[in-house]
Amino acid sequence: MATRQVLAELAEAYERRCDRAVEIESVGGVDAAKRVQAGEPFDVVFLASDAVDKLAAAGRIAPYSKVDLMVSPVAVAVRTGAPHPDIASEEAVRSAVLAAPSVGYSTGPSGVALLRLFDRWGVTAQLQGRLVQAPPGVPVGTLVARGDVALGFQQLSELLHLQGIDVVGTLPQPVQIVTTFSAGVCAGSPDGDAARAMLDFMASPEAADAKRRHGMEPA
Repeated sequence: MATRQVLAELAEAYERRCDRAVEIESVGGVDAAKRVQAGEPFDVVFLASDAVDKLAAAGRIAPYSKVDLMVSPVAVAVRTGAPHPDIASEEAVRSAVLAAPSVGYSTGPSGVALLRLFDRWGVTAQLQGRLVQAPPGVPVGTLVARGDVALGFQQLSELLHLQGIDVVGTLPQPVQIVTTFSAGVCAGSPDGDAARAMLDFMASPEAADAKRRHGMEPA
């Protein structure tokens, strides 16, 4: 879901460039991986890099077809008008988390990394009852905008275009969480050559500006 808007823009650009129709279905990453693993027919899959690696190891991705496309940082959001916490340092982020009445995180790779960070800080037990996981495919920012959670963590690209929230900023070093999003040609695709050509375009310098507009950097 973090890539849905940038992929829509890149697909449209590729259609104009090559006069080929491209249809992208955006769902939560867990769902996408399960569907490809189950053999549902797709030409290409876009997921976090490690998820693509797992599908390749299972024979669901054509050999040597993986392409790293973009890197995406995790950002912090609050409801519009709420005070912005200090997140300039690791200790400041830790303090903001402990002070928040509720903390939202995703089912995706950013959520997994965030929970590992809380474990490393030794604060997971203190946060019990305050951690709210967004349902698959639902942006954490939606929960923030509704007032369901006070402090939300998710890919910057998923927070940038939402109404009702303020993006406080990305996480600082050394706790910055960055996800590499990759793509692979699905094994058995009847249009593998066209799929590879599209991925070449999406990985090219021509696609860099679109990625940056959506809060990402080229891989």
